[in-house]
Amino acid sequence: MGKGTSDRIRNMKHTEADSEYTDLEKLDTKALLRGILEENSKVISAIDKALPCIEKVIEKCYIRLTNGGRLFYIGAGTSGRLGIVDASECLPTFGLDNVILGIIAGGDIAIRKAVEFAEDDTGQAWIDLQKYHIQEQDTVVGISASGKTPYVLGGLKRAKSEGIYTVGLVCNINTPIHLIADDTIEVLTGAEFISGSTRMKAGTAQKIVLNMISTSLMIKLGRVKGNKMIDMQLTNQKLIDRGVRMVMEFLKIPHEEAKKLLLEHGSVRKVLELYKP
Repeated sequence: MGKGTSDRIRNMKHTEADSEYTDLEKLDTKALLRGILEENSKVISAIDKALPCIEKVIEKCYIRLTNGGRLFYIGAGTSGRLGIVDASECLPTFGLDNVILGIIAGGDIAIRKAVEFAEDDTGQAWIDLQKYHIQEQDTVVGISASGKTPYVLGGLKRAKSEGIYTVGLVCNINTPIHLIADDTIEVLTGAEFISGSTRMKAGTAQKIVLNMISTSLMIKLGRVKGNKMIDMQLTNQKLIDRGVRMVMEFLKIPHEEAKKLLLEHGSVRKVLELYKP
């Protein structure tokens, strides 16, 4: 086997590499915490190296969103759950529903419990996407730490064949997803504190990247004014109080007047549209 081939195989198993820490069960709590923190501290540098690709993905996705497209996250296990978490927070935070959507192998039950072999079905992701009447202006981001999850691979391959923009978010290089997706964000986080436990460092990296993608898109779509979430849903007292402070700041009016306007119109955006500062 040539050196190039062996290097590719080794790189593909980046997230499966053996931990640099041994005898974990013998470590005291402080040593465990130090080790986990040390590994997580490597995540930011890994993401920084992937920034050019993340930027390119956001710009391409933004064009599609402005033309009526949506952003789909597909994944299995931890990766799928992270996609659902990020997507589900866009409505309460930015007031947009059914624009960013998360789909997990095995369906909603898999959010809390593992569904055996769900990630091994190469055809199911496309079936799941069709439930949303997926179309050419949409974007599909396949999330897989290993870069070879069959559920994600199958979904990306079929989506691409239908002319849909496809993106991979992986924590390895030279992966099968890289060979399929139009663009692949590779965040090389390395071996986990517990060998192969990609819910840890790889999961942290994926969460940050997804947050960067969705937040940047929402800002570019005008869902933020200054640095304020003017479209957030007023679903509890904390958020109402935050909204009141925003109205006070933007309109330069007293607390009681700001609260009255906010409760009357139901959102910071509506107040600002009616009473432009």
